[in-house]
Amino acid sequence: MGTALLSDDEIAAGLRELPGWTHVGASISRTVEAPTFLGGIDLVRRVGEAAERVNHHPDIDIRWRRVTFTLSTHSEGGITHKDLALAGQIDRLADQG
Repeated sequence: MGTALLSDDEIAAGLRELPGWTHVGASISRTVEAPTFLGGIDLVRRVGEAAERVNHHPDIDIRWRRVTFTLSTHSEGGITHKDLALAGQIDRLADQG
């Protein structure tokens, strides 16, 4: 998986496999509602560990139990396969509760 920018069609195809993610401008995002505030903080910690492993870091906004993850490959100026791959990892971590 390279870091080439994806076309709108490629992004749309990737998002069909990532329910809950939306494409806005040069990024994709998803808001997860955790059962508790600390559950949201734990999810952020687990996502942070996954992001460090692949050296690709989301923007994260925490608002009580709602955690929004926004992904973009800033060095490329838009969305790449790296973003779709990390979105899939975030989904798996969010599903673990």
